[in-house]
Amino acid sequence: MNYGIDYLRSKLSQKQSRVELRYKYYEMKQAMRKISALIPEELRTLSYTLGWCGKAVDTLSDRIVVDSFDGDIAGIGEIYRLNNADVLYGSAILSALISSCSFLYLGQDDAGYPTIECIDGGNATGIIDARTNLLTEGYAVLRRDDYGEVELEVYFLPNRTEYYNGKGQLVDVFVHKAPYPLLVPVIFRPDAHRPFGHSRISRACMDIVQSALRTLLRTETAAEFYSVPQKYILGLENPAKFNNRAATLSSFLGFGKDRDGQHPTLGQFNAGSMEPFVAQTKMLASLFAAETGLTLDDLGFTTENPASYDAIRASHEQLRLTARRAQQTFGTGFVNAGYLAACIRDNYGYERKAFAGTRCTYLPIFEPDAAALGALGDAIFKINQASEGFFGARNIRAATGMESDAETE
Repeated sequence: MNYGIDYLRSKLSQKQSRVELRYKYYEMKQAMRKISALIPEELRTLSYTLGWCGKAVDTLSDRIVVDSFDGDIAGIGEIYRLNNADVLYGSAILSALISSCSFLYLGQDDAGYPTIECIDGGNATGIIDARTNLLTEGYAVLRRDDYGEVELEVYFLPNRTEYYNGKGQLVDVFVHKAPYPLLVPVIFRPDAHRPFGHSRISRACMDIVQSALRTLLRTETAAEFYSVPQKYILGLENPAKFNNRAATLSSFLGFGKDRDGQHPTLGQFNAGSMEPFVAQTKMLASLFAAETGLTLDDLGFTTENPASYDAIRASHEQLRLTARRAQQTFGTGFVNAGYLAACIRDNYGYERKAFAGTRCTYLPIFEPDAAALGALGDAIFKINQASEGFFGARNIRAATGMESDAETE
């Protein structure tokens, strides 16, 4: 049973605004919700930006680096290399972390070789097969005009891809041998309730950033009174006139004595401290760090001297676990896309189980420093003594990220 292109258009329109909102937080273009009526009108128009959401996404995406494919019997690694793999992997991972799911769109060039492009979650959707994580049918917008209106959209079916213009008219059809639609999801943290995953920029992250932005606005307001404390005058006669506008930093004010020979008393209010705002910002940074697995150092609050490799890894244990889980689900998407690309290249409908032994490999989440390499070398030596050949070039590269020169000679 196919749901049809109209259903998928409606499904995408429901999710698009959520994806666009998270991209605004990532790009620091979100609006600040102002709730205080005590802020002066002149300061309410100020806008502030905070890059914590971008930091949460980039810190994780930069640690997930695809290396190669194990058990690559069909040469899908070569297909990715010919499709600018370094950029493609990074774009798919980054978009999946922001919007919970990105999509790899497969086509064919003039020479008949498969092409792979990345589409963000705000411009594609589909019906997912939970067993294979492939789609049973899919929909994507490939091109929009300057006003966001659709100019070219695609409806994906097994063995068939249909192209429609902005008026919904069929303009082209691509018939292929791949037994699944040529649109593959790359998903971050899927589960049974939300098969298309969860965004790295959670609701908690957005709420904390909003609170931090309002704290910055209050800090700016308090700074005005902190830099020029308010003053007062006691003892002025009722008929006396006083011009507030003349009381500038560069002017002098003269006060004469009254009829009783008394002169006015001048005073100054104590300036408010900025420390409460600093403490509140640090508290919000702690909440954000706990939500995302970062540390206060990652968010700009230096807490101690530069740490060693082991200390950095220990402080980012939650980040490491999140990255390792993401590697598994991202790898499934990359293998699925490679499988369909092989079907296009060979013009043959392979079964998915033929690629069951192929898996995506990654560079280490935390690259070891010199001290860690020494300890790791001792460990490898002892393990190979106990079990000869247990650690070879492949395992060492997975642990260190370094490739042996002996393999290239």
